[in-house]
This record gives sequence, structure tokens and C-alpha cells, in this order.
Amino acid sequence: MFKHILVPTDGSALSLGNVARAASYAIETGARITLFYAQPEAPSAYAGLGAVSSPHLTEDVHTRLGEAAQEVLDAAEAVVREAGTTCQRVVLTGNRPYELIIAAAGTHGCDLIFMASHGRSGVSALLLGSETQKVLTHSTIPVLVYR
Repeated sequence: MFKHILVPTDGSALSLGNVARAASYAIETGARITLFYAQPEAPSAYAGLGAVSSPHLTEDVHTRLGEAAQEVLDAAEAVVREAGTTCQRVVLTGNRPYELIIAAAGTHGCDLIFMASHGRSGVSALLLGSETQKVLTHSTIPVLVYR
């Protein structure tokens, strides 16, 4: 069966519920867990007409984004530990989370991606799309969608 599970998290209640279920599944199957967070890229500051920027703005934004990533992963790791197991943590930066999820799974040798579904249906799902749907569409690694 699966031996190494990538569990993407964004810090939402839905995502943390998914982490808890993935931890339970990992314990049942003897698999390892790698928690994953897709950190957004910092917006680019530009010196255009009327723009005001601090010389430290970019550094401050990067620091805050990094702190937010660690807070999300801290919360997810607490859920994993409460379930009675351990995990690794991975952060990649970019603006296409589904690509980062797939890349992290491949790079870290994961044989399953365990994701939550927001449960959207109909036109809402079609128009909004979701990272889960994109991962399902593009991943060559099996994806388990927990709903």
C-alpha cells in the first residue's frame, strides 16, 4: 500500500480536518506523512508613478509570508502529533499551488497525495475550479480526495 503521504494544508478548518484524517490513515497503513504548504510569492514592488516603497518592504513581506507558512505548518503538525504520529514539513514558494503540490510529492518520494475537497458542485465548481481538481488533472501520483 502507500508508504509516504503528502498532505497539503492551507491552515483552514477544512484543511486541518483533512490533516487529522490523513494522520489516522497513515497510522492505519504504517505510512509516513509530509505536510506541505504552498507559500505565495511576494508581490513585486515597483517604482512607478506615485508608488511609495520602503527599502525593507520586500524583506518584510518575505519574512511575514515565511512566518505565516510556519504558523500553518505548526497547527497542522500539532494535529498530526495529537493523532499519535510524526511528520516532515515542506514549503515551496510560487503562485500555482497545484504545481507546487505535485512537485513536492515527486521530489520527496511521496506515493500518495491526500487532499481535501471543498464539496463544490455544479457551475460553482466549474467556474471556480480548485487546487484539488487541478492536482487530480495533472498528477501522475495517486490522489486521495477526502470529503
